[in-house]
Amino acid sequence: MSISTTVFSEPLFNFKLSHYHRVSSFHRLKPNPHSLSSSSLFSSINKHDSCSWTLKPPHKFVSPKFQTFATNTDTLESIQSSDVIFNQTHPINRIELVEGKVFVRLDQGEDLKNSELIVGCNLPGKWILHWGVSHVDDVGSEWDQPPCDMIPPGSVPIKDYAIETPLKKSSEGDAFPEVRIGLKASDDISAINFVLKDEETGAWYQHKGRDFKVPLVNDIKDDANIIGPKSGFDLGQGDIGQQISNAVLKSEATDDKVQDNNVESESPKVESSQVEETDIPGDIFLHWGACRDDLRKWEAPPAPHPPETVAFKDTAFRTKLKSRGSGGGSSVQISLGEEFSGFLFVLKINGNTWLNNKGNDFYVPLSTSGSLTIGNIEDQSIVTKSEETSEDESNAEFTNEIINEIRSLVTGISSVKRRKTKSKEAQETILQEIERLAAEAYSIFRTSVPTFSPETIVESDVALEAESPELPPKVTSGTGTGYEIVCQGFNWESHKSGRWYMELKEKAAELASLGFTVIWLPPPTDSVSPEGYMPRDLYNLDSRYGTIDELKDVVKTFHKVGIKVLGDAVLNHRCAQKQNQNGIWNIFGGRLNWDDRAVVADDPHFQGRGNKSSGDNFHAAPNIDHSQDFVRNDIKEWLCWLREEIGYDGWRLDFVRGFWGGYVKDYMDATKPYFSVGEYWDSLSYTYGEMDHNQDAHRQRIVDWISAAGGSAGAFDVTTKGILHSALDRCEYWRLSDQQGKPPGVLGWWPSRAVTFIENHDTGSTQGHWRFPHEKEMQGYAYTLTHPGTPSVFFDHIFSRYKTEIEALLSIRKRNGINCRSTVKIHKAERDVYAAIIDEKVAMKIGPGHFEPPSDSQKWKSAWEGRDYKIWEEAS
Repeated sequence: MSISTTVFSEPLFNFKLSHYHRVSSFHRLKPNPHSLSSSSLFSSINKHDSCSWTLKPPHKFVSPKFQTFATNTDTLESIQSSDVIFNQTHPINRIELVEGKVFVRLDQGEDLKNSELIVGCNLPGKWILHWGVSHVDDVGSEWDQPPCDMIPPGSVPIKDYAIETPLKKSSEGDAFPEVRIGLKASDDISAINFVLKDEETGAWYQHKGRDFKVPLVNDIKDDANIIGPKSGFDLGQGDIGQQISNAVLKSEATDDKVQDNNVESESPKVESSQVEETDIPGDIFLHWGACRDDLRKWEAPPAPHPPETVAFKDTAFRTKLKSRGSGGGSSVQISLGEEFSGFLFVLKINGNTWLNNKGNDFYVPLSTSGSLTIGNIEDQSIVTKSEETSEDESNAEFTNEIINEIRSLVTGISSVKRRKTKSKEAQETILQEIERLAAEAYSIFRTSVPTFSPETIVESDVALEAESPELPPKVTSGTGTGYEIVCQGFNWESHKSGRWYMELKEKAAELASLGFTVIWLPPPTDSVSPEGYMPRDLYNLDSRYGTIDELKDVVKTFHKVGIKVLGDAVLNHRCAQKQNQNGIWNIFGGRLNWDDRAVVADDPHFQGRGNKSSGDNFHAAPNIDHSQDFVRNDIKEWLCWLREEIGYDGWRLDFVRGFWGGYVKDYMDATKPYFSVGEYWDSLSYTYGEMDHNQDAHRQRIVDWISAAGGSAGAFDVTTKGILHSALDRCEYWRLSDQQGKPPGVLGWWPSRAVTFIENHDTGSTQGHWRFPHEKEMQGYAYTLTHPGTPSVFFDHIFSRYKTEIEALLSIRKRNGINCRSTVKIHKAERDVYAAIIDEKVAMKIGPGHFEPPSDSQKWKSAWEGRDYKIWEEAS
């Protein structure tokens, strides 16, 4: 596992006595798919070094001496001399390439019971481990502080959910600093979570945009208090499902008068006898308990218990199933008293594999009337109440149970008040339990958002496409008319002139003539970073790009030439203007003068008092809590003000991975935009440094976000960009077809909501975080501009040597009516060529390989060709 941050030095200078000129230097670095990158942080906080040079006769060029460490104000010393005739200092934007490793190792203790987790880093700097733990019973991804005896010396607690421990060398001979954390088998800890922080630079490092997570469940001995991994195996799915389908559960009532040896009673005790059988081979352990009502709260029933039964905490038992004499599997019989209404269990096989019922415990309702047969060997099937009900009903049932628990707790608070009891601890305990249950209910609510299957999406698009072509296109915020072509109207350096709006205004007519229908403008607000992505006062629209009046002017100009305008709305985070009593920047200024209630509670750096985040945290600024009514109302009012005051027609939404898509739907419903697109960006799937062919999981996450937003916004098709990278750079054009013969990105599943692109201000420009393969840009545009989805073209490419080719491809798209719902038929996806026919009107191929469109049913004519790409149109 390596950490890399990519930095480019500004070019060196050649000097003459009378003048000097700059000699450009270019560095191209391929992104490491397994690197840990804090690019979002570095991109927003540029560091300016300085380069001092001195000119001495006879006109010698003196190279600056670069120091290798990074600080905010590095000064490069020049050679001192008494005969200096010219001296000047120039600022240099310096980017460094830093490569290193994070080491994570789990060692077995000498007593074979306890363990030791070691985390180290070989990068230079003053590193701090920001860490916490997850418990076995936890719901969600929240952190907790570890037990006191687990915290290494020199650690500092961070509120109540994390610890910060400096990495140190244990001895002078150590190669790199590390942290050692002792783990006890008796602790109910399922995972260690951490991120790394460089105290000198303030940089935070994660694993592919997420926290590092070290799972411990499978590494702790069986006698540890571990119920099992967070994710069990679903029944009926794949090979495991077929194995479990042979499990047989029986419930029988018996009249046997089994008396407890510790209870003196003459009356017989009515009991239910549970017979658990399975034909799964190997050692099987039954982790079981009972419940008294529909809440299904686990309890440990009283004796008698089967042989080889071990108590687990105070709520459950673990029993090994005995092999049947016939050799056909194993079973166990358990007797339960009549006071219990249900039997709960999960199975454990092969030492560390847990089997449950579609993510829930198995539940067998107990009948007092006699026997209840749950299954049989002959059927080789499982029939349980939880399988008879749908998953939605199960979620609803469980949510109702949580609501009932919350009501009971609220009743408890009320009774405490009526008794005038002033036990603050008791009330806080109840309130904490309410918070936990509410978080659990919200987690169920989030996971219950339907996952769109490709078939469902295609059907909905076909239904829209089936509308009468004579009617004008229906405008929706997720698609516009369906025929939109987006121009990204800026790059990473556009702010430097201070008058970008006016420069862009001069190009409005030209962009319209090229065929663009929508332009995306940079963030308009006052910002800590000049690029605008660290917003501060949202109502202050005098930015580095120009004044508010200039912004209104450029929007009005684009409207005159028929181009809609998107505002870049940064809603995930906001920079504060004041510090709280602890010196933390979480008090906001301006018209929206929020306090720390507007910051999510699980942002580890800004001490928020809001609710926990509904997405991933952005560590460079306070993450806004969109679950707060006052926050959402203020944001909706601000967006509506931008629509009216500035004239924006829609939105480009920054870092939407940080908050739930349902909030986006709320904002879209309030502002009714013409067109909107969200930036949902995370890592694609790689194996040993090579991109996987199947990227369904990646595009599914994007599709799920679009679904959560109710389709009210599209999303940038990051999946397609990544696949194009590998296909073109490695001559692996077979990657451009998925296993169903469709495009492998979002445009293959939900084309009307896919906004395709090959470059933007982050990936290209002077940042170059994920630059498209060099000299392959036009192959990329030959793909995106002929395929469905809504294509976006980067400003730097439009006004470059590619301008003529882009103009030709835009003309072909418009002339043939290619839109966001067009159909694609892939004809070739081989090593050196990809070819497809779109809407039976346009044929295209990219790659050095050969392709000619079939001429048996229709005739084709060449429309345009360039280096390793060609486009045909249907001959009239």
